[in-house]
Amino acid sequence: MSKQRTIRNLTIGGAAAAALALGATTPAAAETAVPEPDSFTSAFIVNATPDQVIGTDNVTPAPGETGATGTFEFRINSDLEIICYDITLTGVTGDYQSMAKTATHIHEAVRGAGGPPRIAFPNPVPVDGDEALRNSSGCLQGPFTTGIVNNGVDTGTGFTLAQIEANPAGFTGDSHTANFVPGVVRGQLQAVALPGGETPQPSPEPSAPAPAPSPSTEAPAPNPGAGNGTGTDRLAETGVEPGEIAGFVFGGLAIAAGAGLVIARRRAERA
Repeated sequence: MSKQRTIRNLTIGGAAAAALALGATTPAAAETAVPEPDSFTSAFIVNATPDQVIGTDNVTPAPGETGATGTFEFRINSDLEIICYDITLTGVTGDYQSMAKTATHIHEAVRGAGGPPRIAFPNPVPVDGDEALRNSSGCLQGPFTTGIVNNGVDTGTGFTLAQIEANPAGFTGDSHTANFVPGVVRGQLQAVALPGGETPQPSPEPSAPAPAPSPSTEAPAPNPGAGNGTGTDRLAETGVEPGEIAGFVFGGLAIAAGAGLVIARRRAERA
């Protein structure tokens, strides 16, 4: 059963607003909200939990809010540089807080390590007034910005969605609150099948045709009786059975013997 979600305007707590005013600058060129494209090149999911959060030193575990979970669903069209998101947080309490322009991100970071944010998403807001169930959805088109500037360059500068497609395990989704600044929940991106069909699989390469048999160089097996004029192979060639030959021979002898008797009788009568 599908549940209808009511998305309200984004609100950021006072602490987050102060952090944005003091520590972040947003470049003039930034991502824009766009309609959903007709097709996608990939899809990913994040199952975010508090135990995967890493501290501000980017190494030490810093568990988030007990009992909180997050589901981040992403669909990407890397040709158009568009990412569509559907982010749901459950059991998260308190206001958002981050030095970035929002508190919900994709970071470039492997499991167990920290890394810079590459995309900032609108923070999930309460669904039907329920603070324990928050959602945010829509589509953004790059170039992307985060509001975090290192050495004068926004951490989203130069980032492309093709980098996620090439190595999804190298990216993480998370959200931050005033009570859990390192992260309230976090999880790695995992590739999933595109909605409405299987992820395309490469076609199997056609198998090579079997080689034609090479002409035999062996001499033919000898044929018994071949070449002597008396072998059974010659009889087979004429279609005459050996028994028929024997009948011909004995019949000829009988005719010759009968003729000899007639001649001997006539001689005796003349004498």
